[in-house]
Amino acid sequence: MARVRSKDRLKNEINASSMADIAFLLLIFFLVTTTIAEDKGILVKLPPWSDQDPDPQKFKTRNVYSVLVNAQNQLLVRGQEMKVSELREKTKEFIANPLKREDLAENPRRAIISLKNDRGTNYRTYLEVYNELQAAYNELWNEEAQKRYNVPYDQVSNSGKRAIRNDFPLVISEAEPTSYGEEN
Repeated sequence: MARVRSKDRLKNEINASSMADIAFLLLIFFLVTTTIAEDKGILVKLPPWSDQDPDPQKFKTRNVYSVLVNAQNQLLVRGQEMKVSELREKTKEFIANPLKREDLAENPRRAIISLKNDRGTNYRTYLEVYNELQAAYNELWNEEAQKRYNVPYDQVSNSGKRAIRNDFPLVISEAEPTSYGEEN
């Protein structure tokens, strides 16, 4: 019998030289084809940071539209219970005050929306309320653009938008949330 030399034996090896290339291509493929969900939130312009305490300002109560969402997700506007579906129209009426009522804002430039919630408030309810307040301003801006320029607000020039926003400034003041169940 012939002697088998170690050189003559078959080697049990797998050629892995292209495995790194394949793994890299698969990684690139999955990175390119995967969609990454973006977190959506509320875009709010915050005031600049300051170490100094702000000067306390006095506002006429008729110019402040206080909106409270309590721990039971009930909406209280100026102390009166209200449905979220009514909030947009009531807010528009408060800001514009077309009938010049004494209990609504003197003029749109002085109108302040004060939004306060409880720490137990459902986030969905908070967003619904905030969206309705924002929508009230959007509708007012659109109505004013139609009145002034006969076009929707999004088609108005930048200078026209500034003029409308100057007459109907968006002022939503968010107060510090209260502890769970503190507000009724």
